[in-house]
Amino acid sequence: MSEIPGDLKFLKSHEWARVEDSGRITVGISDHAQGLLGDLVYVELPNVGDSLEQGAAAAVVESVKAASDVYAPVAGKVVEVNSALSDKPETINEDAYGEGWLFVLEASEPEQLNELLSPDDYAQLLEDEGH
Repeated sequence: MSEIPGDLKFLKSHEWARVEDSGRITVGISDHAQGLLGDLVYVELPNVGDSLEQGAAAAVVESVKAASDVYAPVAGKVVEVNSALSDKPETINEDAYGEGWLFVLEASEPEQLNELLSPDDYAQLLEDEGH
């Protein structure tokens, strides 16, 4: 398992959130999640301008094995999407915490970040699940 970056927060459903210097929040799926899914073949991204509720399905990642919803870690408006993933969904497999990001939110309720798991808590969750 790759190391979990210390500047991320996580949902139990394996999404990560990184607060950027601008205050915007970049969202992706964890390295663990991409490993479970296997080779990704398709990514459906939200539209710029979409308003998302915390926990709402915002994107879909699809592998040869399964399709999986990606949930919004906090409420907010989509201000950017990683359109390069349309042509190269495997970028998520190769660099889940970097180039494989999915979308960026302008958080409407940034305090919701406090409800997310720290990297240590997320690592513990994976351990508890037997991964």
